[in-house]
Amino acid sequence: MSNFIVAAIVVLGAVGLIFAVVLYFVAQKFKVIEDPKIDEIAEVLPGANCGGCGKAGCRALAEAFVKQGDMEGLRCPAGGDAVAEKVAAILGIEASKAEPQVAVIRCAAGCANNPPKSSFQGMKSCAFANSVYVGTNGCAYGCLGLGDCYNVCQFGAITLDPTTGYPTIDEEKCVGCGACAKACPRMVIELRNKGPKNRRMYVSCLNKEKGAAARKTCTNACIGCGKCAKVCPFEAITVENNVAYIDYTKCKLCRKCEAECPTGAIVSVNFPPRKPAAEAPAKPAEQPAPAAAPKLDESTVINNENTTNNA
Repeated sequence: MSNFIVAAIVVLGAVGLIFAVVLYFVAQKFKVIEDPKIDEIAEVLPGANCGGCGKAGCRALAEAFVKQGDMEGLRCPAGGDAVAEKVAAILGIEASKAEPQVAVIRCAAGCANNPPKSSFQGMKSCAFANSVYVGTNGCAYGCLGLGDCYNVCQFGAITLDPTTGYPTIDEEKCVGCGACAKACPRMVIELRNKGPKNRRMYVSCLNKEKGAAARKTCTNACIGCGKCAKVCPFEAITVENNVAYIDYTKCKLCRKCEAECPTGAIVSVNFPPRKPAAEAPAKPAEQPAPAAAPKLDESTVINNENTTNNA
């Protein structure tokens, strides 16, 4: 009996040793030698895993940086230029700078001029409501106000109005990662350049209905009149499908379009208040015209001449 136990132990030990040797050679054959730069870059990235870079987290972005060897087409929007410089230093290259961006909500729903007309009682999800619900104002293009953007923001840049549920974006906290824009099923949120002195302009409407129908759902809706495009001296505005769009790469922030918009659909951010229009100087009172000299007929002239000669 003891011999049988000893034999079993020997056999099991031999089998284990064989498998250990096989696993060792397999591990050596398929082992992946990871560049230590990946860990270094991963440490300087924010670690938010927001997906704004288009990769599956910060670790994946670090691997892409090292594999590619440069920063062409790769960027961490949450880290901005500061993180880009650190990554470039690790890679031994020069950092490329990009214009900082911020998310904007291109919808005026929930403002004082457009109180909600209905409410959604189903699952609190914009993605779900988009398939079964038009919207509180009856606009099939506007914000649904159920907070999907709020739920995905990792930086606390989005707050929801406790009464209406509509979101607002804190530009100081927004890093331009684009997670909220991807989460919005109606593409109401857009990333735009912050602009010089954080000033920017955009059309706060996506309603593609014709003018009267659009105004029925929202008093601040773009009616596609095209007045803004006509006054823009830089050809930065186009009107398509009854709604205007301002190209921020062409806009020079002259604000002529804002003054021309009849519905207030164009939003300007961080501009100083407009100066009141100067009143035209009062015109001086018109002086009465001098009385015309009486016209003398020919008989009067002859009589005067005769009187003079007789004298």
